Amino acid sequence: MTDNIHPIFDSILTRAEKEKQLHQNGLVVWLTGLSGSGKSTLANGLERQLYDEGVLTKLLDGDNLRTGLNAGLGFSDEDRNENIRRVAETAKLFVNAGVVTICSFVSPTIEIRRLAQSIIGKEDFYEVYVEASFEACAKRDVKGLYGKALKGEIKNFTGLDAPFEPSQSPFIRINTENDSEHESLQILFNAVLPVVKKGHDII
Repeated sequence: MTDNIHPIFDSILTRAEKEKQLHQNGLVVWLTGLSGSGKSTLANGLERQLYDEGVLTKLLDGDNLRTGLNAGLGFSDEDRNENIRRVAETAKLFVNAGVVTICSFVSPTIEIRRLAQSIIGKEDFYEVYVEASFEACAKRDVKGLYGKALKGEIKNFTGLDAPFEPSQSPFIRINTENDSEHESLQILFNAVLPVVKKGHDII
């Protein structure tokens, strides 16, 4: 079967050519944290601020992708791994086109984040730990998930009956319990923009 596959990587436009055209470096900003920690809010805010700086971005959000690319996947360990594998492969395609790709996924274990990093490439993977306690996220309960989980209506809920392993050495750690939404976003934006524009003129 593989005898019929003929990659054309050597004849297509290079990533460097696309980055030069875009005046930016392609990379992945990978936000991880409990549901309700503020990942999606930060991802949306970061995309808007980068857009205002002329940066081409693509936002990949967990809930959005589970209605399309990853529809049909559940929350077993196997399905969680496959969810992240597909996301990482998709993000890698955008990065190779010079696009700054923002990924917002619980991605609860060190192993699953290492899987994403191994696919995307360590040099392009910028892990952001959006830190907030289970109690704080349950109090926010922006999606109504914690109430259901605490009643036993949702099984394998991360942080309750499924593990969440905090990031050990992230690119940046943002505590949304201590910092306001505005402060958290500015911390993230100020860390990411210089990496995106390194070696390119800010236009």
